Amino acid sequence: MPMHVIYGGTFDPVHHGHLRLALEISDRLGVDYVSLVPCHIPPHRGQTGASSSQRLELLRLAVAGEPQLRIDDRELSREGASYTADTLRQLRAELGPDEPLVMVVGTDAFAGFDRWREWQQIPGLAHVVVVRRPGPALDPSSEPARLLAERGVESPEALHDSPCGCVLELDPPLLDVSATGIRERIGDGRSPRYLVPDSVWTEIRRQGLYGACPDGNF
Repeated sequence: MPMHVIYGGTFDPVHHGHLRLALEISDRLGVDYVSLVPCHIPPHRGQTGASSSQRLELLRLAVAGEPQLRIDDRELSREGASYTADTLRQLRAELGPDEPLVMVVGTDAFAGFDRWREWQQIPGLAHVVVVRRPGPALDPSSEPARLLAERGVESPEALHDSPCGCVLELDPPLLDVSATGIRERIGDGRSPRYLVPDSVWTEIRRQGLYGACPDGNF
């Protein structure tokens, strides 16, 4: 049975770290593609540096020609903050009760999983793949650590055997790139080339996003 994998975020802006990780996830889980899900209004951070429509356009430029990466823009059509549980419920209704559904999250975000709205409902809707990132380990007494202990599986194959409910940790190679650092670099008048796709950097300059100075000599 096919498995549907989503990787959400603000993508503000999308960069090579996002794209490389999504490809690694596609390969590790043995799926044809991963859907990138840009959020409309992030509930756990301040205002984004670019609008949702601008971030979506940058994503489209970034994944053009890459069959393993697709865009799911459903959160941009919803009013208010983008909550993962709402997105997963909508996807589950579309996929039916039996198709495996997977959401990808980093360890930093997973550490605060119990502060997400309706977090207790999420394992009943999807599997969770936790991408290990540098930083402190989970607090052993925390709810996320308990969830990992109770629902953790050892291999991606286990995710194909049921529609939801498992937590898998993966340790793929990561590029040390951050959207925050890219925004700061652009705001300081420095180039982020080779941190983002050239098509994305060209569009950022064209629109003057993140404080970039428009440059006609592309």
